[in-house]
Amino acid sequence: MASLITRLDTTDIDFSRKLTSLLAFEASEDEAIDRAAAQILASVKANGDTAVLEATNRFDRLNASSVAALELSQDEMQAALASLNPERRSALETAAARVRAYHEVQKTECGSAGFSYTEADGTVLGQKVTPLDRVGIYVPGGKAAYPSSVLMNAIPAKVAGVKEIIMVVPTPDGVKNPLVLAAAAIAGVDRVFTIGGAQAVGALAYGTATVPAVDKIVGPGNAYVAAAKRRVFGVVGIDMIAGPSEILVLCDGTTDPDWVAMDLFSQAEHDELAQSILLCPDEAYIEAVQASIIKLLPDMPRHEVIRTSLANRGALIKVRDMEEACDIANNIAAEHLEISAENPQQWADRIRHAGAMFLGRYSSESLGDYCAGPNHVLPTSRTARFSSPLGVYDFQKRSSMIHVSEQGAQTLGKVAAELAYGEGLQAHARSAELRLK
Repeated sequence: MASLITRLDTTDIDFSRKLTSLLAFEASEDEAIDRAAAQILASVKANGDTAVLEATNRFDRLNASSVAALELSQDEMQAALASLNPERRSALETAAARVRAYHEVQKTECGSAGFSYTEADGTVLGQKVTPLDRVGIYVPGGKAAYPSSVLMNAIPAKVAGVKEIIMVVPTPDGVKNPLVLAAAAIAGVDRVFTIGGAQAVGALAYGTATVPAVDKIVGPGNAYVAAAKRRVFGVVGIDMIAGPSEILVLCDGTTDPDWVAMDLFSQAEHDELAQSILLCPDEAYIEAVQASIIKLLPDMPRHEVIRTSLANRGALIKVRDMEEACDIANNIAAEHLEISAENPQQWADRIRHAGAMFLGRYSSESLGDYCAGPNHVLPTSRTARFSSPLGVYDFQKRSSMIHVSEQGAQTLGKVAAELAYGEGLQAHARSAELRLK
């Protein structure tokens, strides 16, 4: 059991090489998957509903007569909501309310009303912020059913002011998850189609006689969905190409080791490729966490997935001190960063790169996945160095506003004409000069 999870020490001569190897993950595109996705997209683009129906019946083992028959009514979603037991419904509604409240504040802080300012000569410059017209949300189906993803994708879109949200969710063998449909009802999803895979991405991107084309596609999916999203980017916007889930725990050794072990499990159980890492300066505490892992793992229903994830991509890393832990955390740029320590804010102040930060020993990452409020759609695979959580801003676009006064045109026209002549673009120059007195 000692080899269940890798042990590293920053004082080791080859630590940097080992850490780089541990973090290495290329979301390599499987050529066969990419070709299959490309063929499905081409068919949907050319044949619309016919191609969507054929692929959906084939891959989800259905016998639908039309794509229209795959659309769920609002009544069915409301019925799913009504079917939940009171505790489950209350939890879903509480989570939705918290997610909505957070994103309402985010909308205000993002300056959703835009801005403008007037210069001395009367020229007005500014920016207008407008929501996207229509957004598509992909929700995994089959074995994976994530009502929390419905809330996290749909609610910020609604808060941003998106007029219409189209949700697609595969229902293999016709099995519909009532919690997913209830979440759609609570989040205010406008239309739901029980289609998935590359054909759903193609339908949303290109539009069919039944499925309307959207402006942006968000939400996680399998390798075929990811390949399709890559290929339609440019026709529509996409949120991101997400890699395996990650958690990085910075701990000063004051948290119950069982808690930290379970936090590491919480991401490892997602996927064999998920990554769970602990950074701690206390050797004895690391030993305690490893003992907790060995003790708690057998009782986990997904213990085989957790075991594989920890063995292949997990690590318990001894650092010199918490300052070094923060430096390493900035290098890793993890999707989820827990700072399980006394006075966690002092260490958070040193962090520049993380998808989401969970401060203090009571802030388990799982609360962020479901009900804390901030979005759980986060950058993975070190992309937190340059990208952000999904938010209201992802469902808005910005238009520059330029209202030049007559007086302002006299100054700006001369400057523009001079630069245009320098670029050899005479029509540009003359366009500006015609406004000069």
